[in-house]
Amino acid sequence: MTDVFDVAAFILRECGPMPAMKLHRLVYYCQAWSLVWDDTPLFPQPIEAWANGPVVRELYESHRGTYRISELPEGDPEALDEVQQETVRAVLDYYGDKPSQWLTDLTHIEDPWKTARSGLPETVRGHRVIGLDIMAEYYGSLPAETE
Repeated sequence: MTDVFDVAAFILRECGPMPAMKLHRLVYYCQAWSLVWDDTPLFPQPIEAWANGPVVRELYESHRGTYRISELPEGDPEALDEVQQETVRAVLDYYGDKPSQWLTDLTHIEDPWKTARSGLPETVRGHRVIGLDIMAEYYGSLPAETE
């Protein structure tokens, strides 16, 4: 299985440098849609519901203090197989051009983050994990976009 660093490195290769907040939100949506479309997690690391949105702690620790991320030496974008690459590219096609704050605001109105944050004060970071089952159920229930 790929890990979060591989997925993040693939995102950076496809999109170029970006704010850390945006990278975390894109990683989150890649995991969510992999659960729905591919019936499997894209990476094993848990996603926590921090005050500002979903965060993978291991990824955060690797770039702590860096606002804009251009590369992740820990990750190998070639580790993703064709199905995983297709999933990530589809997520990037939809979410990739959105600003960091837009993505954060979106996560804040969606059930997986809200459920994990239930009862926590707004400003508390928190360490609660957003469950894969909740993510799969929520995103799997969304209506398909019509073009």
